[in-house]
Amino acid sequence: MKRGLKILLWADAWADFGIGMLGPIYAIFVEDIGGDILDASWAYFAFMITAGLVMYLISRWENHVLHKEKLVVIGYCLTAVGALGYYFVDTQAGLLVVQVILGVSMAVLSPAFDALYSHYVVNKHEASDWGAWEAMGYMVAALAAVVGGYVVDSFGFRPLFLLMFGAALVGAIISFSLFKNKHFLQKL
Repeated sequence: MKRGLKILLWADAWADFGIGMLGPIYAIFVEDIGGDILDASWAYFAFMITAGLVMYLISRWENHVLHKEKLVVIGYCLTAVGALGYYFVDTQAGLLVVQVILGVSMAVLSPAFDALYSHYVVNKHEASDWGAWEAMGYMVAALAAVVGGYVVDSFGFRPLFLLMFGAALVGAIISFSLFKNKHFLQKL
């Protein structure tokens, strides 16, 4: 497996772990801030429609970006910002803002990530290289679900959001390793 794939897998694992800790208990959080099932639905809508529309618009531009590593790093940094944003959410309006930030992060990150990942996939190892990413996603989501539940059960949501931010930030920091030389990194 190429070094670039390993970096992408580790960065994505940490970011997915961070965001994934809220997944199964998301509706409980929405209820805690005074929302109901429709508020949870609208927040999910805000994330999905933002990610879909922005991704559609900028993915064509991303085809022409020479160093897609920049977009991956920006995407992971926005993911960390979005995770931290949950810490400050106390209304449905605030939740919608965080969901839009996370939608933009996904829109910037996903096409660039996929392009880089495809670039690093080894010929004749496509199934195992892509299988590594898919398997990692499921295993990280499983662990994140349990950890998130235990953290909230023991300490509440606010400590969870700081933990989510920390994990997503680790993913962002790891993604900086995609840059091959310091000269290019200084141009960021």
